Amino acid sequence: MKKVLLLLAVLTAALSLGAAPASAITDGVPDGEGHPFVGLMVAKDADGNPLFRCSGTLLSPTLFLTAGHCTEEPVVTVDIWFDSELEVDPNYTSVRNGGTGCDNPEVTGYPCVGADATGTPYTHPDYDPNRFFIRDLGVVVLDSPVVMEEYGVLPEENQLDTLATKRGRQDVVFTAVGYGLQRINPVFVEAELTRMVAYPHLIQINVPGFTGDFSLLLSNNAHTGGTCFGDSGGPNFIGDTNVLAGVTSFGLNGNCAGTGGVFRLDRSWALDWLYTEFGEHL
Repeated sequence: MKKVLLLLAVLTAALSLGAAPASAITDGVPDGEGHPFVGLMVAKDADGNPLFRCSGTLLSPTLFLTAGHCTEEPVVTVDIWFDSELEVDPNYTSVRNGGTGCDNPEVTGYPCVGADATGTPYTHPDYDPNRFFIRDLGVVVLDSPVVMEEYGVLPEENQLDTLATKRGRQDVVFTAVGYGLQRINPVFVEAELTRMVAYPHLIQINVPGFTGDFSLLLSNNAHTGGTCFGDSGGPNFIGDTNVLAGVTSFGLNGNCAGTGGVFRLDRSWALDWLYTEFGEHL
């Protein structure tokens, strides 16, 4: 699931590492109002121009959780929508640049007006864009609170380790939610962004090397569904709960198939940063 305008450049860099930032939910179904606290974010530069879009989760009225590669420089501000279906404006110009919102034919694929929230992005201090999947964590502190009946919940430290020894990992199911592409088609231009949901299964956890102890590999196929470009930063909940196992981080091929990578939130390096730096918002 990845940043749409910067997709080709980032994919080229990421593929050299064997993983591409996840830049949508594939083979899923519309989420409707199943997860109203999951939103679509549009990252903007200092001039207010849209850079890319990602997904994410409200942890509280003022803290929105996403991936580190969704908040890294040159992102300066973020707009967020929580509607389950959003119209994509064919043209977009930042109000900061003198536009009324929809009059730049060279920038497409974004909702234009009516954001539910705005905020300031922050990226994990150990995030490395050259090895983004090691600490792929970011947040947005909202300018004004967004009050909902419930929010996403952080896991307990090392909560997912019990899954490493569980028999029948194919029976360990997660709930992936996001606003990403539903298929790969370079000619296709979305007229609407839909919050989708899928139920991928656990493939790999706590394996030395690529997955390590910092990420999960989940299924991505027609049977279980999975994630794709635009789902980056979106939640992968444990089972049918609102407890976050992690955020969508990367894919292993450009077709959004095979497996999807999730950055784990149950590790101390994730939880300590969130509670220490943003505890007042949790």
